Amino acid sequence: MTTAGPPTKTGPLARREARLAWGLLFPTIAIVSAVVVLPLLSICWISFKPIGLADLRPPTPVVRESLRGGPDDYVLRYRIRNSSQEEPIRNVVLTDVLPAEVLSRATPPEGCDIGRQSLVCALGDFTPGFRTDIEIPVTLAGVDEDTAENALEASVPVVTGDANNILTNLDFTLENFARVFDGREFWGVLGVTLFYTVFGTIGALVFGLFAAMLLNKEFRGQGILRGLYLFPYVAPVIAVAFAWIILFDPFSGSANALLKQMGVTENSINFFGERPLALIMVTVFEIWRYFPLSFLFILARMQSIDTDMYEAADMDGASPFQKFWYLSLPQLLGILSVLFLLRFIWTFNKFDDIFLLTGGNAGTRTLTVNVYEQAFAVSNIGAGAAVAVVIFCCLVLFSIRFFRYVSREEGL
Repeated sequence: MTTAGPPTKTGPLARREARLAWGLLFPTIAIVSAVVVLPLLSICWISFKPIGLADLRPPTPVVRESLRGGPDDYVLRYRIRNSSQEEPIRNVVLTDVLPAEVLSRATPPEGCDIGRQSLVCALGDFTPGFRTDIEIPVTLAGVDEDTAENALEASVPVVTGDANNILTNLDFTLENFARVFDGREFWGVLGVTLFYTVFGTIGALVFGLFAAMLLNKEFRGQGILRGLYLFPYVAPVIAVAFAWIILFDPFSGSANALLKQMGVTENSINFFGERPLALIMVTVFEIWRYFPLSFLFILARMQSIDTDMYEAADMDGASPFQKFWYLSLPQLLGILSVLFLLRFIWTFNKFDDIFLLTGGNAGTRTLTVNVYEQAFAVSNIGAGAAVAVVIFCCLVLFSIRFFRYVSREEGL
């Protein structure tokens, strides 16, 4: 004998509810697509393009208009140039509306045609970096020079032309990814990123767990101590980063002075300038700055655990460690898993902390710092976008593995 499952809702009411649900979800989907998906697609597009920093602005002809000379011999000058030093511009045409009530026009130069109130100049092709001037002798029609210049400013000249835009054409290359993966530098940067991310994430969770256990009991001053615990997370990153730099300065820092007085070292230690100490320091900074977030979530989960089972464990003679390991930890695995995933992704994408502390020097160059250096220091936007795509792929692979592991553990 078989039992039938629940009936499937396929009637008119169910279809109308489904349409209503999709209609309500559409604004959210559109916003997420505009904010997340479209920039991601643009980064992927740019990663396959040989684009430099100067290529972000497409090649265009640029014109500047001015009135020169006087008092009876004036020249209307157009200075036109190709904005690109690498790409030519074809079929350049200058058009402008001339104020007939202000200017009395003379014979136009070769290639230009002056109508009743318009100027049209066919200038042909511009080679990369090409510049040219067009001068038209004019006579002011009974007005002063300031009035004539104001009339000219009211009519903005327009220059059009056809050029190859490397951002929108269909020429693709794998050169950016070959540059990223060739050589040993990438794998060293990836290793630094994994060290910084893994230990920074685990350290923040462990210290957040310890802090939550300390403040899970009622005592006088508990609220003040909780507020102090939140200081590293809510303080401006630039303020705390420079505070750490001053504190651990090799010449005037308090940390070095204390170590010398204690006899730990005779020479100053350059905490943020020596390998591998600099990487350890930025990881410690990551742990110190972001453990309050883990502390808040873990403490909130701890306070929602039923206390009856702890009382039963006390009656059975369980030790504090046994109560933590067999009672508290299983209740905290859910929130710890979510925090590990979020902190791993955020730390893997972290840029500002390392850049403010070391600038990516002394063995602290992560993938995000590499994106900045490729895109802006080397002016290779394509290579920087390729590194950003590699970061995205790494995080996607990690998320898939993480969710598979969590699903398998929940199935057990």
